[in-house]
Amino acid sequence: MPSVKAALSKPFAKIVAYRIKKWSLKPIKTQHKVFKHLISTAESTAFGKDHNFKNIKSYSDFKAKVPIRDYEELRPYVDRVVAGEEDVLWTGKPIYFAKTSGTTSGAKYIPITKESMPTHVKAARNAILMYIHETGNSSFVDGKMIFLQGSPVLEKKNGIKLGRLSGIVAHYVPKYLQKNRLPSLETNCIEDWETKVDAIVEETINENMTIISGIPSWVQMYFEKLIDKTGKKVGDIFTDFNLFIFGGVNYEPYRSKFENLIGRKVDSIELYPASEGFFAFQDKQGEKGMLLQLNSGIFYEFVEADHFFDENPERITLEDVKLGINYVMIISTTAGLWSYNIGDTIEFTSLMPYRVIVSGRIKHFISAFGEHVIGKEVEQALKEATENTNISVNEFTVAPQITPSEGLPYHEWFVEFENEPEDLDMFKESLERSLQKQNSYYLDLIVGKVLKTLKVTVVKKDGFKTYMKSIGKLGGQNKIPRLSNDRKIADKLYQLQLTK
Repeated sequence: MPSVKAALSKPFAKIVAYRIKKWSLKPIKTQHKVFKHLISTAESTAFGKDHNFKNIKSYSDFKAKVPIRDYEELRPYVDRVVAGEEDVLWTGKPIYFAKTSGTTSGAKYIPITKESMPTHVKAARNAILMYIHETGNSSFVDGKMIFLQGSPVLEKKNGIKLGRLSGIVAHYVPKYLQKNRLPSLETNCIEDWETKVDAIVEETINENMTIISGIPSWVQMYFEKLIDKTGKKVGDIFTDFNLFIFGGVNYEPYRSKFENLIGRKVDSIELYPASEGFFAFQDKQGEKGMLLQLNSGIFYEFVEADHFFDENPERITLEDVKLGINYVMIISTTAGLWSYNIGDTIEFTSLMPYRVIVSGRIKHFISAFGEHVIGKEVEQALKEATENTNISVNEFTVAPQITPSEGLPYHEWFVEFENEPEDLDMFKESLERSLQKQNSYYLDLIVGKVLKTLKVTVVKKDGFKTYMKSIGKLGGQNKIPRLSNDRKIADKLYQLQLTK
């Protein structure tokens, strides 16, 4: 017999699904409403006055008055907010700062306001409710759930609470799920990632885990420690575990490895959360892509990635996007981010409703010779090279070798295998074929003898974990870039002697 909680979740899921369908089938109208609300609410803020929001009557006016900015360019305003000033980017003061690691700016402080915070929580909740509505499966709500996340311990900055987004969100778990939630607060507050995972294993190993969620690379570490301790597959330890929730990276490179660790297939839900907003979640099990959240106080703009670094790239709204084009996503939000470049590139997989996949980072690409290879392409190449084989990959990254000791330049793949290919050359050739097929610029450079074919360098077991530890980014929401336009990661892997 299902519990009262499991039974009640189904009609609630039906109501939520109806509401989502209502706005998702009127996407342009929904976004126009969000746009008007953002402009009118922020009219009297410092940013609104500086950019003459009072006279913005259309999207064309907005484009003319508000340029695209990244964190560094918006920072003069953010610094005023951090210093305690009111009504700068949004009305009043934020209730939190989500602290993230910046590459050029050190720590970044992303404001979260009273109006924007609920959208983070609601989207995560709705992702699960849409799964219940589609599948009819709600039994998992009676079991234990875990989210591998950052510490919920918050500091204060000029009276405003400060922490990692996952730690902030941990304070908003609904009361009806509190008893189901693991790990304990004490364990969740452990800062050292390896110590924390060991403690999580001890706390969960004898529990009825039904939902496990987190960034795949760190969940993998948790699974491996469970298997080391018990000698059993994860699915045999947790017989009712049937739902894996993930975000942050593409799951496909991990899927076969996870199914091996679990011992069977489990359903999964992909999320697209960030400190700047909760942008999308997977709303259908059989559909590619995640439903873009159009009714969450976020107004979206898009710039074709291939033209993003042009002097004056064209900015478009949702109604002008096309399928299969790589776009840089630009957002304006109820947290006071305005035409803000979050650095992600996306592609649309559906236009009714609007669904997206994350294709990479605008700064994470290789274009040392104009080839502009992106994250989606290397992930697809790896998928094709390992499909229907016994090859299993733990982690990988790609970097250009511009000045080899001899011969032409090339792309160097650093791959940590769980199960190595019997024939590394054949694996390499499969990667090469896929890249040439996907990227005509890359193919032209190979044919024109500007580049030679790629090289695969094998990384030792746990090499990427050692690398992340060496730079102080082991665990939490940190992840390895799939590719870089320089050799900082590559050189460090060699320096630490992590390659075979």
